[in-house]
Amino acid sequence: MFLTITATGTPEKPATDLGFLLHKHPGKAQAFSTSHGTAHVFYPEASVERCTAALLLEVDPVALVRRGRDKGRGAAPDAALAQYVNDRPYAASSLLAVALSGVFRTALKGQCAARPELPGRPLPLRIEIPALPARGGADLVRRLFGPLGWDSVDIEPLVLDERFPEWGDSRYVRLVLEGQLKLDDALRQLYVLLPVLDDAKHYWIAPDEVDKLLRAGDGWLAAHPEHALITARYLARHKRLTQNAMERLELARLAEVDGSEPEEVDNAVDEARDTEERPVPLAVRRREAILTALRAAGAARVLDLGCGQGQLVQALLKDVTFTEIVGVDVSMRALNIAARRLRLERMGERQSSRVRLFQGSLAYTDKRLVGYDAAVLSEVIEHLDLPRLPALEYTVFGAARPRTVLVTTPNVEYNVRWESLPAGHARHRDHRFEWTREEFRTWAERVAGRYGYAVAYVPVGDDDPEVGPPTQMAVFTATTTTTDTTTETPKEGEAA
Repeated sequence: MFLTITATGTPEKPATDLGFLLHKHPGKAQAFSTSHGTAHVFYPEASVERCTAALLLEVDPVALVRRGRDKGRGAAPDAALAQYVNDRPYAASSLLAVALSGVFRTALKGQCAARPELPGRPLPLRIEIPALPARGGADLVRRLFGPLGWDSVDIEPLVLDERFPEWGDSRYVRLVLEGQLKLDDALRQLYVLLPVLDDAKHYWIAPDEVDKLLRAGDGWLAAHPEHALITARYLARHKRLTQNAMERLELARLAEVDGSEPEEVDNAVDEARDTEERPVPLAVRRREAILTALRAAGAARVLDLGCGQGQLVQALLKDVTFTEIVGVDVSMRALNIAARRLRLERMGERQSSRVRLFQGSLAYTDKRLVGYDAAVLSEVIEHLDLPRLPALEYTVFGAARPRTVLVTTPNVEYNVRWESLPAGHARHRDHRFEWTREEFRTWAERVAGRYGYAVAYVPVGDDDPEVGPPTQMAVFTATTTTTDTTTETPKEGEAA
C-alpha cells in the first residue's frame, strides 16, 4: 500500500521544508520495521518548487496471520486461504494508519525542533492514495474529507477488472486531496479516516483507542457532520467505547462552542480578528468574568446552580481561593459527565473535599443551598418558562440567600451580530426567552428590591456600541440579612 505527500513552494518558502516537517531527509531512502512488515520512506522528487514524500508499506501476509487478528477481508473468518490471500498488502487501511503514526510520529504532533515555525504554517499540499477501500462508496469519501478544508477532493472509482467493464466498479477508489492545510492536520485526518473508510481494523480495539481517536481528532472531529459515523467505525462499533467517545466529543464541542449546551452559538466570532490569532470563546470570557466577580466579592464557598457538565466547577477548582464548590443540576446525565470531566474518582482527598455535585431543582427550596457566600446562575434563567421564574427567584434569593448572586444571560439585541443565527431565532432551541438589556435590568431591579439586594451590571464579551455585549451579567449583593418577602413563596403564575 502506498501514499504520496506533495508540497509546492517558492524560493522564499521552499517545498523541501516538507522534509523538516516529516523529519525525513529528502536525500535518503529509509526503512522502518513494523509489526506487519516494512515501511519505506523516499522522495521521488525534491526541489525548491516541488517536493514529494512517498510512504510504501510492504505488508507480510504471513505476519498478519501469525499475529492472529486479521482473518482476511471479504471471506469467512475460518477460510484458511483468505488468511493469506486478501487486500491488506495493497489497499490503504488501518495498517497504513499505524505506519503513519509510527514513521511520522513527530510530524503528527506538529513538532519540528529544527524549524519550530514550520508546523503552524499551512502548506499547499497534494496527497494521493492510489487504492483506498471505501465501504460506503465515493459519496462517503466525499462526506468525510469534504468538510475538512481541502480545496479539492478528487475521487476516482476503480473498476473490478479493466478487461471486464461490465463487472462494474470495485469498492476501492483513487483519492487525491489538494489544499492549503497544516501538515499535522492532514496526517491526523488520514490516521482516523483510513480505517473508518475500510470499516475494519487489523488489531483488537482496547479502551485506549478512545484516547487515540480524540487526540487525532482534536480540532476537527467534534464539529464534523459525520462525527458519529466516524467514531462508531473507528471503534469497530464497540458500544461502550463509542458512547464514551461521543460524550467526550460532546464535551469538547461544548467547550469550543459555548461551554454550556449543544447547538448554542454564543461562541461565534464577534468581530474581525487576525486570522492567525484564535479568538477567545465567549464561554471562556464568561467564566473569567464570573471568577473575577467572585474574587471581588471575597467569596470562598460557592454554589454553581445549573452547573451542567461542570465547566465552571472545573475552573473554580483551579483557584484555591474557593474552599468549597457545589455544583447543582436537575440532570443526572449532566452531573455524570461533570464527574468524569472533574475525574472525581481519581481526585486526591484534599482536592475532593472542596467539591460536591448533587441533583436538585431550582423550582423548590433546598436546605442544602443555605449558608454559601455566593451563587452563580450562568446561562440558566433563559431555560425556564417565565411563569416558573418566580419560584427560582424565591429558592435562590429568598430561601438560600447567599451574600452574592451572579446571573448571566444572553443579550438578545446582540443576536443580529451572529452571522450563523437566522433572524428571529434564539441562540438555543431550549431557550424559553432571551431578554434585551432593558428587560434584564427591569427583572433584576425587581428581584433586588423584593429580596433586599443591590444590583450592578457587567458586560461580558465585546461591548458593541449599538447592541451591547453578547452576554449580560447582573451582580447582586445582599444589603439586608432578611426581608419580609422571604417567608412567602411566590405563586407559580406570578409575572416575572
